[in-house]
Amino acid sequence: MRTIIETSGLTKRYGGHTAVDHVDLSMPEGGVYGFIGPNGAGKSTTMKLLLGLIHPTEGEITLLGEPLGERNRLALLRQTGSLIETPSSYGHLTGEENCRVLCDLKGVPYRDIGRVLDIVQLTQDKGKKVKQYSLGMRQRLGIAQALLGEPKLLILDEPTNGLDPAGIQEMRELIRTMPQRCGASVLISSHLLSELEQIVDLVGIIREGRLLFQGGLEELQTHSRGGIVLRTLHPQQTERVLKEEGVPFEREAGAHVLPALKDAVLARLVQTVAVRNAGVIGVEQKTKSLEEIFLSLTGNREEGTTHAADSTC
Repeated sequence: MRTIIETSGLTKRYGGHTAVDHVDLSMPEGGVYGFIGPNGAGKSTTMKLLLGLIHPTEGEITLLGEPLGERNRLALLRQTGSLIETPSSYGHLTGEENCRVLCDLKGVPYRDIGRVLDIVQLTQDKGKKVKQYSLGMRQRLGIAQALLGEPKLLILDEPTNGLDPAGIQEMRELIRTMPQRCGASVLISSHLLSELEQIVDLVGIIREGRLLFQGGLEELQTHSRGGIVLRTLHPQQTERVLKEEGVPFEREAGAHVLPALKDAVLARLVQTVAVRNAGVIGVEQKTKSLEEIFLSLTGNREEGTTHAADSTC
């Protein structure tokens, strides 16, 4: 499978501040790559570097199999669609007219407008002025504009920002189907792992400019899986069993929080608690927050806490 984005030692410094710190990103063709990190982690800066909007201090970028440089930048960007930060549009023009403006800039025939508006479900609203659009409609219009010209790569910077739950779900479904419907590989950023885990194939986690993790969701689950919440009718009996089995626990709001356990071990433990008439009500797998995952990935709780205090997450 071809690698559609690859960076080597990608670095961007502003004076004494390093916004992107030797990032080696690798994104295969044909899927959705989730780029995750808190605000200020370097996601937008990395995306701007990939689009040639800013120049790297160090490192190399390969897009669509070719090294990105001044000579081929425009040719590569014609095959790339993007939505960075907030969508740009003219409020006094209609959705279709905004697309016409971009077609002129991209050298794309107007007949492509109908296709992209249909993909984002804005066909019936193409005659409305954009100032009358909801935030979700504006975001979808931004994606439609990014799809003009049938790009091979889409780079979307936090496209669900500010949307209500229904809008987020619509956006998820839209992005999830992009590789199949449009033939475009998608790089999408977010500060929430929960927003992307349902739609991405691969994940990259960035913090303070450094790429801490890159891999599949199953691999990430080893870091994101938190403790087990065990709720029973008879806590004292439950504690006796846990002590006998040598399972550490903490008390929390009428429940016992256990460390992450293998499925077979957990199943046997729950069965033992039930047989001892402790009255099992429920077993819940906790999921670590993004900050807790950072600490797990760095393996240094003290250093992670310091970073968290200094960060603008």
